[in-house]
Amino acid sequence: MRDADKKSILVIDDDITIRKLITHHLKLNNYSTHEAKNAEEAFQILKEKQIDLVLSDVTMDEMDGFEFCEKVRSNEKHRFLPFVFVTAKNTLEDKFKAIESGGDDIITKPFDIKELILKVQALLKRTEIYRTYGLKKSIQSTFTERKTRILFVDDDVTITKLFKYNLESAGFDCNTVNSVDEALKVAKHYHPDIIISDIMMPGTNGYDFRKKLLEDEELKTVPFIFLTAKATDEDILEGYDLGITDYVVKTAGPKIVIAKVSAIIKSLKDERNKAISELHQAASSLGAKVVPDRAPTFNGYEIKQWHIPYRGIPGGDFIDYYKVDDNNLLIILGDVMGKKWGAWYFAFAYAGYIRSSIRGTLQSVDAYSPAEILNRVNDAVYQDSKISEVFVAISVVLINNKTFELKYCGAGDSPLIFKETISNQIKKISSDGLLLGFNKKGNYSDTLLQLKSGDIILMMTDGITESRNKEGKQFGEFRLEEVLMSNEFNHSPMEKLKEEFINFTNQSFEDDISLISVRLKD
Repeated sequence: MRDADKKSILVIDDDITIRKLITHHLKLNNYSTHEAKNAEEAFQILKEKQIDLVLSDVTMDEMDGFEFCEKVRSNEKHRFLPFVFVTAKNTLEDKFKAIESGGDDIITKPFDIKELILKVQALLKRTEIYRTYGLKKSIQSTFTERKTRILFVDDDVTITKLFKYNLESAGFDCNTVNSVDEALKVAKHYHPDIIISDIMMPGTNGYDFRKKLLEDEELKTVPFIFLTAKATDEDILEGYDLGITDYVVKTAGPKIVIAKVSAIIKSLKDERNKAISELHQAASSLGAKVVPDRAPTFNGYEIKQWHIPYRGIPGGDFIDYYKVDDNNLLIILGDVMGKKWGAWYFAFAYAGYIRSSIRGTLQSVDAYSPAEILNRVNDAVYQDSKISEVFVAISVVLINNKTFELKYCGAGDSPLIFKETISNQIKKISSDGLLLGFNKKGNYSDTLLQLKSGDIILMMTDGITESRNKEGKQFGEFRLEEVLMSNEFNHSPMEKLKEEFINFTNQSFEDDISLISVRLKD
């Protein structure tokens, strides 16, 4: 392997013997290494070199490893740099500190060199997965194609009508309300890109409205413009103290407001495009995907999939197919939860980790059992200090084209939907299995179904039932059942459900949308 292709690892330890031991074995495994005896030297190397992973001692002079990790994480460039502590400290408190300071893993001295190398390989693999999944062209196209949503708040009905007309004529999607209470309700399901609000309103005024928004984790970052007849320096400063984006005087007219909104949208798009460009530059050429382009062909069955990432940005849903042999196909639908880091790409890295675990498990499982697969994956996930904090809901289905049996097991997932075409009956099949990583014992067990010609199975994440229309009504279980009972669904399940869902939501989705249909051919 050329030196330029090798992953570069920074080893930090004040014990030269430990440093040399680790670097020796890393080099034997084709890694490039850099050594530092303290935090000061390590910072200099991080500044000058391209480092792919850090192995750091905890106990060091002047600055310990925990503080060093926190400072590394505070640098935007190194926020997601894989970081492993190698330490003699092994109490629960130490492990907690390691994770809290931003570490990805911890290895206790004296360590097994094979374990260290395996952890290095796993963390570098996750990073490559994150980079690869950043290559989603749909991020840019979806963002630019969707109309910008504006929530306009003013108690004067005439004013709201005037601005709604002008904003929609300029190509924006505008939702108008006449009170703060109504605005707070609408904002929750409308998901505005910009909020424009009057200040002087009866009841709750614009300043208090802004304060309420700042208390909401989802809405506080939405660009906010004050529109008002008040134009004193004091009023304007009070608005900016609340973190507003801009301030427009009503007498300026709709054209000025449209110009301000357009400028803000352009700025947002520029930032998004910059992020996309950086992802493209950083991405490797692994060619892996979190969702395949299409469902596989499998004798005796018609399998179709539909996946739309929320706002075109890859999220936590993942789909996979694994052909066990000529007669058995495994179908996997997962939803990575617990995104407390606030970064969608973590969900992709963990989806890739779960996928790799499932594939590895299948190599060693004799019986074709979704429950056995989930039990083994859960064991692996539960023991990983970082992964276990990110829970995964997952459906695993095994179909056979010789016996036409279907085995299903789930972990905290949405129920499997089974439609018997002959009887026209719909059954929801739920699993008692816990979310992956939630508990050492996941309580996974298989459900066996005998399929007949025309029978249909649906696997879906909750983005389908929980998406709302403009009036705030959910698609819901009842509307889903109406679609399932139609004759058109029997012949074209995926097409019929997609059509009804898109018509209802007007393609305004609130989450990742993932759907798999499996139909036993006549």
